[in-house]
Amino acid sequence: MRRLVDLCVIIIIVMLGLSFAMLNQDVARLNYYFGSISTPLSLLLTIVLVVGAILGALSTVGILLRQRAEIARLRRRTKMEHKAISERSKLPVAHTT
Repeated sequence: MRRLVDLCVIIIIVMLGLSFAMLNQDVARLNYYFGSISTPLSLLLTIVLVVGAILGALSTVGILLRQRAEIARLRRRTKMEHKAISERSKLPVAHTT
């Protein structure tokens, strides 16, 4: 069932992409520092979208690495606390009367 839903979503996205490309066939001129190119507007927008998605994903790498380091530090601390608790539980208990 999950694969069928995934397949339907992919088909819808591809169909939307194709209709977008068909509606935006105009040629756009992109001027950049070292020259310029003429390309279909849909291709240009797709490239900009992909570059933006990649830059957005790269911007989260630092946060993810920091969180993973914190998780590792907390796991080590938890392990040390569990070890300390188990060692304390082995100590004899002095009874006072």
